[in-house]
Amino acid sequence: MKKTVLIILVILLVVCGGLILAISISPTKKFNEVKIEATKKPVVLIVVDSLMAEPLQKAIKEGEAPAFSFLIKNGDFYPEFISSYPTMSVTIDSTLLTGTYANQHKIPGLIWFKKDEARMVSYGSGIAEIWDNGVKNVVADSVIHLNETHLSKEVLTIHEQLASAQIHTASINGLLYRGSFKQDLHVPKLLSLADILPKDIKVNGPMLLSLGGLSQYNPANDQYKYIWKRMGVNNEFTSHELTYLIEQRKLPSFTLAYLPDADASIHKNGPGDRSGIEKADQALQELLNSFGSWEDAVEEVTWVVLGDSGQSAVKEEKETALIDLNKLLKGYTFLERGKENAQLAIAVNERMAYIYLNDKKISFSDVVESLKKDERIGFIAWSDEQTNHVISSNDKELTFSPNGSYIDEYKQSWQLEGDLATLDIKDEQGTLRYHTYPDALARLYGALHSQTGKVIIVDAKPSYEFIEKHSHDHAGGGAHGSLHRVDSVVPLIVSGETKRPPSNRLVDVKEWVIGLLGGS
Repeated sequence: MKKTVLIILVILLVVCGGLILAISISPTKKFNEVKIEATKKPVVLIVVDSLMAEPLQKAIKEGEAPAFSFLIKNGDFYPEFISSYPTMSVTIDSTLLTGTYANQHKIPGLIWFKKDEARMVSYGSGIAEIWDNGVKNVVADSVIHLNETHLSKEVLTIHEQLASAQIHTASINGLLYRGSFKQDLHVPKLLSLADILPKDIKVNGPMLLSLGGLSQYNPANDQYKYIWKRMGVNNEFTSHELTYLIEQRKLPSFTLAYLPDADASIHKNGPGDRSGIEKADQALQELLNSFGSWEDAVEEVTWVVLGDSGQSAVKEEKETALIDLNKLLKGYTFLERGKENAQLAIAVNERMAYIYLNDKKISFSDVVESLKKDERIGFIAWSDEQTNHVISSNDKELTFSPNGSYIDEYKQSWQLEGDLATLDIKDEQGTLRYHTYPDALARLYGALHSQTGKVIIVDAKPSYEFIEKHSHDHAGGGAHGSLHRVDSVVPLIVSGETKRPPSNRLVDVKEWVIGLLGGS
């Protein structure tokens, strides 16, 4: 009974704290013992969760976001930067850190099926999903395996690449942080008593690694690490931690910091909610105020502020809004805890989902025919041994593969057969242009080849969201995950630097930042 109570407490902590609650950094590495040097003008890259251009511009117009306004007036504003796919934080962060899509960094989504272990991997979502996937598995995947084993060793993170050039970096409140310096994670007694994690864990991180209130450099941050403050996984903790680095003159050449608060309010209230923008602006004001003037801030530091994904409004009526994949595929058996030899496994990532055909007797065509019956699905995609297939809701079909005669707007080449309208692609004077689904072929190819096995991708139209038996839904609020531009297009602001990014894609930001810092 005691162990059960502990596990229930762990679940509540995990949900409230975004899984970072499970870890703490070794207190033996004192901040003042770390020698930090900035080789060039420092770059601070701030990710504002679910920041979208339209509500941001409205907030600025209404005078609700003076710090955002200042950075835009003293820099460049790009309202349509393209995220990764699926548009879920861990996949997006992996793309931002590695400069690759999911086929290379190998983080398919927030939830995915690991074939070699015959289990679902989840980095934390709703309570029912966490319980079904196993609390111990969810915590270990998030705390240990995400950075140490799941993120491909075949790609370098920005922290690793800059470290090889003797350029120091920091990560503040980022779940993905892999670097070249050994860090000790000390697990709270709650988790060790419940046998959720080992007592001591060693990971590889950047020179400065801050993970919520359980790993802090700023001693004044204690007030922001209570459970009701999500144990430091909040805007105030991030801004205070970063301000402390600035005031102590310990700001390294590159810092990646996260302002997470907006995501929850938009999930609850929908994409028109601007309260998260106001809170993010307050955090930016604090950072700018740590300099002699705001003008000094952009003179001394290059500021890059960006969103990670947009969100679609989800209809309020659940029967209409939610695409129940268990019902749609009711003739099959589904993977769940304690059930072996299920025909299908479903990994719902809000407005997209992976469907795994674990029974070799089941064909792609059989499952696709069942899925096509639901007009709320924007497209269905899968890959066989020869090529990649896409079918839209109106039965348009397209096959595609890399390295062909078609060239898109990002100089990527493709072999194409079928109807380009399937993904709303247009051939304009010999160049493929993307519309409804930005950078559609590369991002979709990345997701299709992010893992092994027979996998189908389903992607919802705006206003709809996928669910399965254990899913948490966002009916009446907002959700993301899809390839559609409503989820995929985010703003990016650059202030204090005149060299522009090479494209409007997050996948290209890593090499641009490295170039600013003189790395290679």
